[in-house]
Amino acid sequence: MQHVKLPRNEQGIQTVLAVLKQKFGERVQTGTSICEQHGHTTTWIENQPPDGVVFAHSTAEVADIVTICSAHEVPVIAYGTGTSLEGHLNAPAGGISIDVSQMDKVLAVNAGDLDCRVQPGVTREDLNTYLRDRGLFFPIDPGANASLGGMAATNASGTNAVRYGTMKDNVLSLEAVMADGRIIRTGARARKSSAGYDLTRLLVGSEGTLCIITEITLQLQGIPEAISSAYCSFPSVDAACQTVMAVIQYGLPVARIELLDEVMVKAINPYAQLGLPETPLLLLEFHGTEASVVEQSEIFAALSEEHGGNGYKATETTEERNRLWKARHEAYWAMLQYRPGTHGVATDVCVPISKLAECVRASQTRASELGLIVPIVGHVGDGNFHATPLVDMSDPDEVDRAARFVSWLNELAISMDGTCTGEHGIGQGKMPYLVKELGEATDFMSDIKRALDPKGIMNPGKIF
Repeated sequence: MQHVKLPRNEQGIQTVLAVLKQKFGERVQTGTSICEQHGHTTTWIENQPPDGVVFAHSTAEVADIVTICSAHEVPVIAYGTGTSLEGHLNAPAGGISIDVSQMDKVLAVNAGDLDCRVQPGVTREDLNTYLRDRGLFFPIDPGANASLGGMAATNASGTNAVRYGTMKDNVLSLEAVMADGRIIRTGARARKSSAGYDLTRLLVGSEGTLCIITEITLQLQGIPEAISSAYCSFPSVDAACQTVMAVIQYGLPVARIELLDEVMVKAINPYAQLGLPETPLLLLEFHGTEASVVEQSEIFAALSEEHGGNGYKATETTEERNRLWKARHEAYWAMLQYRPGTHGVATDVCVPISKLAECVRASQTRASELGLIVPIVGHVGDGNFHATPLVDMSDPDEVDRAARFVSWLNELAISMDGTCTGEHGIGQGKMPYLVKELGEATDFMSDIKRALDPKGIMNPGKIF
């Protein structure tokens, strides 16, 4: 998928590169390979690399880089681990990629207050490894081992969102470098505040278009006394989705509840050697005390049986639980192995729970009509699912059919009072649908963008 290039400030870019090389030396890289690695690489959107990459080590350095770029009106794009899915990292007007992956320190852990302060390059897995001995964990799990700065920038969520919420629910405050190079802090460690506008939640999910995040203060959770996973097969997607509705309406506090349709189960079985029935599947996790986990499991088993669920099985060991969730997190690679030589076009939508079954069923029907193989997997406890056409990129007709499917799915979700993106963000890929979803509200978003970034240097060509 191609996107229109924006006008380049050639003189400004060359001037900025010269200044940055003088100031940062070998930490400024302009090689073709490394610049392409810092453009978009994870889906079918055209790679639009920056002109240079600067590896920043501190907030002061980020501010210095942004100040230099601002003075010459050169775009800046933040880079963490490169796992975003909608073209967020592309540089359609050229410019400078600020790589914060080496800003990877856990700066403070306040165990008594259940919070911590981290630099943006810390990944979620590294943070949880650091916290484990303290009996704490950070629950947001988008699957990929993403950087926490990137997760905040895109308002990531994932498998635990049904119980623990998304990034916006777990970020207490931010330190950020604004478009003119000024450094701000959006709040304190207090769990609530009525002090002025909520800048924290404005910047969380802004996709690098308003600022570059340089520190994040995060809310933590205690590691549960007991954790149990389970899976249950269903005769149809409808039956599985009806069970999800029943679970939510009952108020069962599941930590995770994931749907895999029959195509996804067929893909994941040989990849992870699971041997599951090749019908729609719900994969769950329960957190709590030993007694409450058993109770949750028993209640779910009864609810699933009422909707035709069969083969319900709770895991008995940590190894078995980890094996199941490792398979779920590697679903993308399982899909690619299911149809070798293809590219997985990951997209996501989110609809009200009452519309979930209808939306998933319609997606399967539409994929069949277009002759596409589209595995579906989703964080269905909050109505969010991913449909991933497996596309032969050398076949223009198949690429066109996949593009039509993705467009149709986004518009279907919006028509159901849902959203074109539950967690991937807008970036470049979802731009055509934002106005359809929010109408004139996007005008006010654009006004905020212009007010905070009057020169338009912060990740241009994204969202609007």
